Amino acid sequence: MKPHIRLLTSLCICISALTASAQYYEIANQLPQLIRPALSGSFNYKGFVDVSYMRGVSKCKADFLDVTTSQGFRYADWFYMGVGIGADVLFSSTDDNWGSGWNNGSSPDLSHSSTTTAVMLPLFTDFRFTFGGVNTLAEGVTRNSVGFFIDLRIGCSFLCSDDWIRINNGYLTNQQYFYLRPSVGLRIPVGTSGKQAFDIALCYKLLTSNYWGSSKESATLSSLGLTVAFEW
Repeated sequence: MKPHIRLLTSLCICISALTASAQYYEIANQLPQLIRPALSGSFNYKGFVDVSYMRGVSKCKADFLDVTTSQGFRYADWFYMGVGIGADVLFSSTDDNWGSGWNNGSSPDLSHSSTTTAVMLPLFTDFRFTFGGVNTLAEGVTRNSVGFFIDLRIGCSFLCSDDWIRINNGYLTNQQYFYLRPSVGLRIPVGTSGKQAFDIALCYKLLTSNYWGSSKESATLSSLGLTVAFEW
């Protein structure tokens, strides 16, 4: 390799390394700003309560009426993390052919209690990312406007009875379900402080379960709907 080419290559490598180091330094420099509230005790507490209605959009048709609350802390203007609990009422859909075609070799235990309406208890970790419109104070000036947010809830949902859920041509037999609920929406501040706000969001919920009917398999319950929330 010619000397000038070797020198140019070395310079490019050095510049790339310095650029990467600068990026890592910037990220590392921001981390204390996120964890400082936890270390100092100066948490910025926030709470949410919301009501949602979601229609089933998967093969396992089920609608939900949900009431949930999330409590946690805002670590930055754009980031909130908390934990939540709720009460979800499930309404499953069955048709006139439900149970037909079962045979002795593969049919479920018909003596087990079952229902088409069930109450579920979700427990979840809540992550919220807000873009614009977040209340900030700078030199005594309050910025207070409509913002956009993305919310992600991950956890587990528990069936509050021993009943299986009649759905399609079989049963959902789980007592515990994996729970995933992302949503996107608008944050509309109210009052003078800007800390309180109404939220309107489009949400999606996914639950997983074992399915027992003409065959044993896994099933997913997918639903899509609207959420109205109040935060403080």
